[in-house]
Amino acid sequence: MPAGGVGVQAPEASPGRYVRRVDEVPPDDDGCDGVFGVDVRGPGDNDPFDIPAKRAPVERLRRWRQAALVLNASRRFRYTLDLKKEEEKEQIRRKIRAHAQVIRAALLFKEAGEKQNGDTELPEILPRGFGIGEDQLTSMTRDHNYSALQEYGGVKGLTNLLKTNPEKGIHGDEADLSCRANAFGANRYPRKKGKSFWVFLWEACKDLTLVILIVAAAISLVLGIATEGIKEGWYDGASIAFAVFLVILVTAVSDYKQSLQFQHLNEEKQNIQVEVIRGGRRIQVSIFDIVVGDVVALKIGDQVPADGILISGHSLAIDESSMTGESKIVLKDQNSPFLMGGCKVADGYGTMLVTAVGLNTEWGLLMASISEDNNEETPLQVRLNGVATFIGIVGLVVAAMVLVVLFARYFTGHTTNPDGTVQFVKGRTGVKSTIFGVIKILTVAVTIVVVAVPEGLPLAVTLTLAYSMRKMMADKALVRRLSACETMGSATTICSDKTGTLTLNQMTVVRSIVGAIELQPQATIDKLSHTVTSLVLEAIAQNTSGSVFEPEDGSTVEVTGSPTEKAILSWGLELHMKFAVERSKSAIIHVSPFNSEKKRGGVAVIGRDSDVHVHWKGAAEIVLALCTNWLDVDGSTHEMTPDKANHFRKYIEDMAEQSLRCVAFAYRNLDPKDIPSEEQRINWELPDNDLTLIGIVGMKDPCRPGVRDAVELCTNSGVKL
Repeated sequence: MPAGGVGVQAPEASPGRYVRRVDEVPPDDDGCDGVFGVDVRGPGDNDPFDIPAKRAPVERLRRWRQAALVLNASRRFRYTLDLKKEEEKEQIRRKIRAHAQVIRAALLFKEAGEKQNGDTELPEILPRGFGIGEDQLTSMTRDHNYSALQEYGGVKGLTNLLKTNPEKGIHGDEADLSCRANAFGANRYPRKKGKSFWVFLWEACKDLTLVILIVAAAISLVLGIATEGIKEGWYDGASIAFAVFLVILVTAVSDYKQSLQFQHLNEEKQNIQVEVIRGGRRIQVSIFDIVVGDVVALKIGDQVPADGILISGHSLAIDESSMTGESKIVLKDQNSPFLMGGCKVADGYGTMLVTAVGLNTEWGLLMASISEDNNEETPLQVRLNGVATFIGIVGLVVAAMVLVVLFARYFTGHTTNPDGTVQFVKGRTGVKSTIFGVIKILTVAVTIVVVAVPEGLPLAVTLTLAYSMRKMMADKALVRRLSACETMGSATTICSDKTGTLTLNQMTVVRSIVGAIELQPQATIDKLSHTVTSLVLEAIAQNTSGSVFEPEDGSTVEVTGSPTEKAILSWGLELHMKFAVERSKSAIIHVSPFNSEKKRGGVAVIGRDSDVHVHWKGAAEIVLALCTNWLDVDGSTHEMTPDKANHFRKYIEDMAEQSLRCVAFAYRNLDPKDIPSEEQRINWELPDNDLTLIGIVGMKDPCRPGVRDAVELCTNSGVKL
């Protein structure tokens, strides 16, 4: 089970089988991938009704569908991924990408021809208050036209044309946002309307079993009225018709409500919160509220909310496979600054200037052309459908055998009426009597088929799971799939990530060790020399992806970033750190961003006196292993002896026993001659050897209210944690 994951063991699984379902969720701040899983399968298990793993190849899904004969496939698999539609969606994506490439090539040929012929372009009507138009921005961004960007004066010139600031962003008031939305569009795209209730009603009527029931009802009604009269003969036919109407109505209403619920959940899923800089403050806004000119802060795991241009970044790597189809990580820098909306940040961090939103982006065109329909059938429904299919096949065989036997007995004169007379005598029985006799036999066969197929079973399961979903949502549990209700009901073991799940994800520094002594309280710097204090504050202010906003009116200081970064920056403020002042004392040369593989992040800075420091911050035990020296409170440096290393390791173990997250700070001096040129810094690996330990902090993440009661409830229910 990977870190940050949640797994569930199902009791009904046979030995060696496990349950896993994978849903993507945003990664937490400690680099865990945040994967939740439930899937039913096992080694050597060839059960054709097992659901394949998430993102299984299309060929595997197709083989799974062909593993057994399924009656009423259009209804039985109405919650299952439509492979034909998926292929159509992929073809649409390819057409859009190819069309975009053709448009780009045509525009380039046109521009080349105009330049060759000396044609002059018609002046474009610019939006009020801005020095560049929507078409110019869209064309430059889509074509990744670097020369056009240089003609506008680079990123700095473009920010001036868009009336924004690369560091403070736009003003962000209502008038400014409305003006930008009117001039350049909103970050939304038209979505296809969902199916109406009448469509679901018609699809329910097309079910093969219900069609058989309707035919049987009509035959029974005609036969009953003809044989027993209108007063008594309509009961059987009317009762079957009423049952058919009830099944159709309940099925249509259930599917329609479920469709509306999935649409709402999809909207919530797409409403991603992104971090933007407005008025010098970092704030969280909806991806739909992004406007042209916004300065967006990106970090590992984020989705690029719109098309834009990189302002500044450190080791920023983008996964553009969702747009280009190539699973290749692309590094972004000043020579390759264009970012496409919908892509993922694979590594590093940085800021981008939004230049196109909504339908002006390729992602917007792609999403507007594809309607999401991720209906999937639950494992229980698949198995019940398999049982229903098997019973239906048996019912058809039995009905056919009964039909043959009854026809043989009837036409050979072996069947009699209640008065003892033979029902059919060749040459004597009339045509009308023969037809009524055949209809009675057909009614018996149809009745066997209708009774054999358990049509109400899948419907009852669907209604039960839908009811369970509503109950779970009433308890503030967001359920994307009906299978979650079914699977969680049979859980025996829950493996849960602690950060942000069992805790509030609001960290604070509660213990701090600097210079081999523990500060009491944790933010007291009276015992530290000026050298140690300056190094600590420099490490906090420069080696971070967070930010501190200090309002000019003297109101409360705002700290933004991941919970870990916010805790460390808040600790720095308690050490009387002035964030802007500390950042201005030195300049960043190169950054090695934090990721879950290295479990540490570094930064190289050069001070006003040309001193170069490389600061590292990360998991305490890993950073400690890289240190060969340690810094005393008076600023002197001492060798890291085995006894001293064990002394620091004991501090880390004590913090871990108190459920604290330990982060260590270390640095080393670097000769300016060892710094590579600006062109060579792209692939420069910051030195992480011969480090000097500065200090260790322990952060506490308080538990969520009610976690203790929830754990006790799970334990009493027989669920292990």
